[in-house]
Amino acid sequence: MNKISRRCYVAGIVQGVFYRQSTKEQALAYNITGWVKNLPDGRVEVLISGDEQQIQDMLKWLHIGPPRAKVTNCEVTEVTYEPHTSFEIIR
Repeated sequence: MNKISRRCYVAGIVQGVFYRQSTKEQALAYNITGWVKNLPDGRVEVLISGDEQQIQDMLKWLHIGPPRAKVTNCEVTEVTYEPHTSFEIIR
């Protein structure tokens, strides 16, 4: 299967609501690698790598997020595949 990567910028109420931790848990459930981090402007940046179906499932979740989040926008960009061995929270 072809592996792909996507970079996502998630806006809304996404900091202080366990968005990064929940993203990591979801990524592990979908067997996705990459990372997630908070940005100074209040958004969350996510890089996800996996096969097409895994990525599509994860993107659906990113648009909703955990229960306390309120996602208002999720900008997704195709990027060159970036292999990672795990999914990390960047602090």
